[in-house]
Amino acid sequence: MDTTLRGVGVSHGVAIGEARHMGTAVLEPPAKQIDTEDAPREQQRARQAVEAVAADLMARGNLAGGEAQAVLEAQAMMAQDPELMADVERRIAVGSTAERGVYDAFAAYRALLAQAGEYLAGRVADLDDVRNRIVARLLGVPMPGVPDSDEPYVLIARDLAPADTALLDPALVLGFVTEEGGPTSHSAILARALGVPAVVALPGAGELAEGTVVAVDGSTGEIVVNPTDEEREALERAAEERKAAIEAAQGPGATSDGHKVPLLANVGGPSDVPAAVEAGAEGVGLFRTEFLFLDDSERAPSEEKQAEAYRQVLEAFPEGRVVVRVLDAGADKPLEFLTPSDEPNPALGVRGLRTLLDHPEVLRGQLRALAKAAEGLPVYLEVMAPMVADRADAKAFADACREAGLDAEFGAMVEIPSAALRARSVLQEVEFLSLGTNDLAQYTFAADRQVGAVSRLQDPWQPALLDLVALSAEAAKAEGKSCGVCGEAAADPLLACVLTGLGVTSLSMGASAIPFVRAQLAKHTLAQCERAAAAARASDGGPEARAAAQAVLSGE
Repeated sequence: MDTTLRGVGVSHGVAIGEARHMGTAVLEPPAKQIDTEDAPREQQRARQAVEAVAADLMARGNLAGGEAQAVLEAQAMMAQDPELMADVERRIAVGSTAERGVYDAFAAYRALLAQAGEYLAGRVADLDDVRNRIVARLLGVPMPGVPDSDEPYVLIARDLAPADTALLDPALVLGFVTEEGGPTSHSAILARALGVPAVVALPGAGELAEGTVVAVDGSTGEIVVNPTDEEREALERAAEERKAAIEAAQGPGATSDGHKVPLLANVGGPSDVPAAVEAGAEGVGLFRTEFLFLDDSERAPSEEKQAEAYRQVLEAFPEGRVVVRVLDAGADKPLEFLTPSDEPNPALGVRGLRTLLDHPEVLRGQLRALAKAAEGLPVYLEVMAPMVADRADAKAFADACREAGLDAEFGAMVEIPSAALRARSVLQEVEFLSLGTNDLAQYTFAADRQVGAVSRLQDPWQPALLDLVALSAEAAKAEGKSCGVCGEAAADPLLACVLTGLGVTSLSMGASAIPFVRAQLAKHTLAQCERAAAAARASDGGPEARAAAQAVLSGE
């Protein structure tokens, strides 16, 4: 008998396959005693598990290469440490099982590392991972981390951190289902980047049995457990219809009556550009520049290094529009040489533009590098500041751009409710607004974007968030300026129609979402989008807003 579960759909498409669980941290094994005559057998089990884990880590390192290989090889050496293994065997000799002997020996070694200075203390997490892998093998439970499988599967996890997915093979992962997370979580963003269907914030996802066949609809958020043949056919038919609509919609973004809505790409560096070009992006609506600064937490990269990387992106869109966000450091992106280490609440402290105004030399260097990168290129360059709170912030940023000799338009990101409420004031200093709906939702609802328990408040369909978008768009229209959306909300095709109806002038998203959004916009007139937006704003919650907009756009 099939069961239908519902989470939050965050990456479009349909995936049908067997569930494979992301291995989690191993629970402490029971402290039962063994008979003396069983000790040699348990010691042999422990040695075999250690060697198997070490071999697996070495093999993974060879596949990963680079820095990851060095880390994984170091972990393999930890597993095979002779003193550690001697302690394991000693504990087994006096009555511990193999798994308990490993657990206790590693715990003792862990305590020593934790007290041995900063560098060695930093190896504790690596040691824990090795321990978990050995104990998992001994207990016969799924290995921590991404599952090993030769066949394509649907990945089930509590949540996914970037480090967990470093070795994911997109050819094997049909889709994601996570128990935690929200529309802007790492799980959602990674799924959209890989172009696979995903559902997050699904209560009880961890209870789906290993190997169970599940059908994942990343558009509706529905999970069908053990789908019938009829249900499979219906889902696959819907997926084919969406595919046909995507193929039929080509060219620049526009509604069916010709209202233009430029569709831009969010990129994190030169490596993201090919996918954006292939998807037909009309430019870049959010160029995250943090990737250069995160390589070295102790100093800013040279202007020459920055200019070279920026130019690679600018060259990819000749005569197109590229919107660059200056360094957004702080909170979940700390940099040792910039961000305070003792802030009680970093998300509400010195981050984004505040950090750059405290370190004007870093901002000047980045702006000069952008000026050098754009020299001689026909690209339409725009530069914006993150975390603008008011007109004073906007003026400080615009003044810095002019002082650096930057030939570009200057803009402000609307991520703080005050900037939306006072958008006309902010627009006296800058030429455009760009709504970062991820942080705007976080600050509007006091809901951390990484906490699944408050995911309903991170829903970009929340009418209060739509009200703030409307305020910003109306202010920009009154000032004769533009107002785009570069947050993850733009990647939702249905919501893209609503945002258009609210007056947003451009939409920027991960490259994989562009074809879906283009196809959806092409099905509806601007008037229909405006009616859908009004219906969504008149609702009392996120799910109700989505349902109301869907009803308008489907003609119900």
